[in-house]
Amino acid sequence: MNSPHDKNPPDPALARLPGEGVARLCAIMARLRGPNGCPWDREQNLSTLKPHLLEETYELLETMDGADLAAHAEELGDVLLQVVFQSRIREEQGQFTLDDVAHNLADKLVRRHPHVFGDVQVDGSAAVLRNWEAIKRTEKKPDAEGPRSALDGVPAALPALARAQRMQSKASRCGFDWPDVAGVEAKLAEELAELEAARTAGDADAVRHEVGDLLFSVVNLCRFLQVDAEEAMQAASNRFAGRFREVERRAAADGRDMRNCTLAELDVYWEDSKKVEQSAGGTV
Repeated sequence: MNSPHDKNPPDPALARLPGEGVARLCAIMARLRGPNGCPWDREQNLSTLKPHLLEETYELLETMDGADLAAHAEELGDVLLQVVFQSRIREEQGQFTLDDVAHNLADKLVRRHPHVFGDVQVDGSAAVLRNWEAIKRTEKKPDAEGPRSALDGVPAALPALARAQRMQSKASRCGFDWPDVAGVEAKLAEELAELEAARTAGDADAVRHEVGDLLFSVVNLCRFLQVDAEEAMQAASNRFAGRFREVERRAAADGRDMRNCTLAELDVYWEDSKKVEQSAGGTV
């Protein structure tokens, strides 16, 4: 503990105190936003921070798939910075503080886990999710235009595949779902047939509509198979990129221009690239 008689007590915004990292972070943010703080930080507002939050979130998602713990911790910190930054702006406006955010979250976790903090009995995670949604609906303020939908909490700004899967999950918790995966597969075949009919008819608007329905059904199949559609699509895109670059490399090594190769020739390169990927421990 520092004595008031110390000649040069450490700056509390710069001191590293065990277990007080969040308090230190808030003190640093207050200083950055203060009268003698950083010009860039002082200029920011909730609107200008939006792209930074989105970018940092995607960077965090990338590190979650790797084994670099230091990178994971750093990206978590960058996302935390966005939370602290926005909370500080709201505090300056007299709205709420980061402490309010933390307490509100703690209260919500306790409220939505009555099987842990209360006497409610549940049988597995499915029951937990059903209770969570039921409790969540009771927390929402009544809408003057009518009852709220179970889908209202799904952000429209989510990537399309993630949004579709989230909507399907919420609908399922309300009982609106196929009894098993066979129903999903039958619906997938139905949508594919409807797309073919629209294509045969030459109806561009119908084709666009049916392609959307087909994609939605594929996402639903992912959900039934417990596969994250967004991650699966990213992985497939990464595999394609790796294989295509190998095709480019092999064509160049043979002194060929891909644009002058036949499809059969390119397919040979493609199959070879898959073998390279498989030998490296990847999936075909």
